[in-house]
Amino acid sequence: MEDFYLVQGNCMTEIPRIEGPVDMIFADPPYFLSSGNGTVKIGNRYHSFDKGDWDRTRSKEEVYQFNYQWLSLCRGKLKDSGTIWVCGSYHNIYEVANCMKDLGYKILNMIVWQKSDPPQTLSRQRFNFSAEYIIWARKCENIPHYFNYELMEAMNNGVHMPDVWKLPAPGLWEKKCGKHPTQKPLRLLYRIILASTRRGETVLDPFAGSCTTGIAANLLGRKFIGIEQNEKFIALGRRRKEELSDIRRAKQLYYLMSENPDEVQVLINHVRASLLPMMIEKGITYMRAGESKGSVLVTPGFERMGYVLLHTNGENCHLYKLKKKGCFQIWTKENLIEQGFDPIHASYYMVLHFDNTKEIDFTKYPRLKQGINTYRSKIRPLSDFLGI
Repeated sequence: MEDFYLVQGNCMTEIPRIEGPVDMIFADPPYFLSSGNGTVKIGNRYHSFDKGDWDRTRSKEEVYQFNYQWLSLCRGKLKDSGTIWVCGSYHNIYEVANCMKDLGYKILNMIVWQKSDPPQTLSRQRFNFSAEYIIWARKCENIPHYFNYELMEAMNNGVHMPDVWKLPAPGLWEKKCGKHPTQKPLRLLYRIILASTRRGETVLDPFAGSCTTGIAANLLGRKFIGIEQNEKFIALGRRRKEELSDIRRAKQLYYLMSENPDEVQVLINHVRASLLPMMIEKGITYMRAGESKGSVLVTPGFERMGYVLLHTNGENCHLYKLKKKGCFQIWTKENLIEQGFDPIHASYYMVLHFDNTKEIDFTKYPRLKQGINTYRSKIRPLSDFLGI
């Protein structure tokens, strides 16, 4: 099968034509908010909020039948161990949930996507709308589903990831090929696909739009099947896929997609080979502080530091979780000598405590040998060590 298969048509007729089952489905169905006169004056300009015929308002019965039909078709194409993610706002998400229950899906979570940069709600009669909701459900009540718990935990500073995700809306870097009125951010699909699929598996999007699902899936080594009835958006999705043929652009998109403004950071600390076993035994690492050439420079991101990577000359690496995120103590040279260490460069040291009972396995080995910078402490995002 192609790694990016995009077909123009109505999902009600195209889903049954898909060959074989899929591992995961992501769907962003119509919210049915467009009434045909959604125009608001802001300043001296009028802005239309009408998205098109596909988003026209419908009766409650029509909405239920629409959601029931496409969700039933999707369930028939989903592996017994597969899961589905469905986006919505308060306007449609409850109807989606009711249909899922009626069809036999087992709802696992209601994810709250909290937008870190929400647009201003124009009404003064409501709170500002700053979130959308994503139902995560598995096909069968009693058949286990795949969930990469360990990776999600690591991405969340070693604790169980919550169901509230603070992520920005799509940036300009995601819209170079064109825009879609309800485009979802690559960062959102990055997390969803990593959480619920393995490399090489197949993801279906029955309302593909600008193919954000397909771009994220391909960048993560998954196969994609997309269905979209709008010719304009089909062309947009294909332009975005064509972008990936430029290796530099693909790497840039992957880096930006995997970047998280709130991502946990890793302290990289060179340690003399003779001291490394003692540091691991005691769960203590330190760096000199207080002298002009070795003083501590606390940079942005330090408060998100949750792990420490100990290495010797860029080799023999060991990753551990800090006991307290973004925290350190200042010890004197004498304090460290009392612990059995042999500090020789300064009078004061920055000391961090880590959990030495559980060494973290990491799958990526970034280059640590950087000349004189090999021996300087620095912070790097956790995704440089864990993930794809």
